[in-house]
Amino acid sequence: MSTLQEEITSRKTFAIISHPDAGKTTLTEKLLYFGGAIREAGSVKGKKNTKQATSDWMEIERQRGISVTSSVLEFDYNGHHINILDTPGHEDFSEDTYRTLTAADSATMLIDAAKGVEAQTEKLFKVCSMRGIPIFTFINKMDREVREPFEVMEEMENVLGIRSYPMNWPIGMGQNFFGIYDRHARKVELFNPDNPSDVEVKQISGPEDPLLDELVEPSFLSQFREEMELLDVAGDPYDEDKIFRGELTPVFFGSAVSNFGVQNFLEHFLYFAPSPVGRESDQGFVEPVQDLFSGFIFKIQANMNPKHRDRIAFMRITSGKYTQGMTVNHSRLNKTMRLAQPTQFLAQDRSIVEEAYAGDIIGLFDPGTFRIGDTLAGKGNFQFAEMPHFSPEQFAAVSVKDAMKHKSFEKGIQQLTEEGLMQLFQTYNRYPEQQIIGVVGGLQFEVLEHRLKNEYNSDIHLEHLPLTIARWVTGDEKELDTFRKKQRNLAVDRDNKLVALFENEFQMNMAKDKYPNLVFHENSFTG
Repeated sequence: MSTLQEEITSRKTFAIISHPDAGKTTLTEKLLYFGGAIREAGSVKGKKNTKQATSDWMEIERQRGISVTSSVLEFDYNGHHINILDTPGHEDFSEDTYRTLTAADSATMLIDAAKGVEAQTEKLFKVCSMRGIPIFTFINKMDREVREPFEVMEEMENVLGIRSYPMNWPIGMGQNFFGIYDRHARKVELFNPDNPSDVEVKQISGPEDPLLDELVEPSFLSQFREEMELLDVAGDPYDEDKIFRGELTPVFFGSAVSNFGVQNFLEHFLYFAPSPVGRESDQGFVEPVQDLFSGFIFKIQANMNPKHRDRIAFMRITSGKYTQGMTVNHSRLNKTMRLAQPTQFLAQDRSIVEEAYAGDIIGLFDPGTFRIGDTLAGKGNFQFAEMPHFSPEQFAAVSVKDAMKHKSFEKGIQQLTEEGLMQLFQTYNRYPEQQIIGVVGGLQFEVLEHRLKNEYNSDIHLEHLPLTIARWVTGDEKELDTFRKKQRNLAVDRDNKLVALFENEFQMNMAKDKYPNLVFHENSFTG
């Protein structure tokens, strides 16, 4: 048991969240670089011969220089086994992003020091906040002309409602960026703009150490000392309990593209970030350190290798240890199955897993057996709590252009729905019937068209609909019957549950007033 406990405790599984262009993929690459998982960090955008970012594997990602799916990346560093869930950072991300956060024990929030807290960061922060997981903040691009650190921290509190504790503090910024002062380790890391990877580290007694007078220009040093005094007097005290509850975020400053401050962040993060945490089930809380193996499916990705038309279900191990070829119970199907040749990932590169522990992410070959949210257990038959499910915000009727391709179109639509790329609805009481696609962000329509064409050889026609809200409807049977007959824009989801689609909140509120005995749910799990 001690070996099991040591293995599980060494795991750190976290997600990186940010707004587009804040530098998330760059930060991910630099973390992999420190872990020895890659020899050089890839550039996200650039010329054709520029190395592609490791975490962006899909063809559309290579074309656009963005991340549109959640990659899983794992490596070892200083006795820790690290699993990074690299979520998409583009403006229109899907439910895949939200669900991926359920497999993380903590999150790293990346903020552009010039732009501050942006819209997508705010959305993703709310999902992390709902779960109460620790959030570590990396304020990026300090080697550029950016906003004052206090201003960015104040915006974090006003917009996100979270207080912050700077673990390190910048000395200057932009062209006058001298480096960072580590408040805990009492050392200064000096920035060399000509060679950022050449980091000179000096141990000092504190901000007043005379050595700093030799290293930093007087005006910037004076400002730094004033800021440190203000932090010590008026700043939030360090509080580990608040950090673990997600009420206080440790803040780090640096520059991911210059690879400065990243190692400082990584080493502090691995010391403070939580080891794997358990999960609530219908038979009580499941602790990570126990002999019982269990896990849940949080993501399904089809055609990671287009040549083999494969489909991978990503499982977060919640408790115990996986051993190669073990047999588990599939709770939803109430059947026993053997986990043959699970894999671990560095983006699209894989290796067969012989053993894995709570906190690890492994990929299972999926012949169509798995759904997002499925529970697998070494023994017993229990279910983990439902996965969060978000109402789509954009809708389009979808049809195949070539009727001869109808079979491959239907197969593609079904697989991509199960993968979680979008939600699929069928019109109710309308002839001819229409298939309607619902997505959280509009880029998902583009991804859908691209993947159906390239992976299933199906060209589609999308007719965008003036709808913005989906609500699952339950309640009084008599009133529900009237609602079915009279309400416009009704559909059923893939589980044949009734869904009302509305153009705006005004329409939805009118329906609520008209049918007081019905309940309009934001997701399909409620009711």
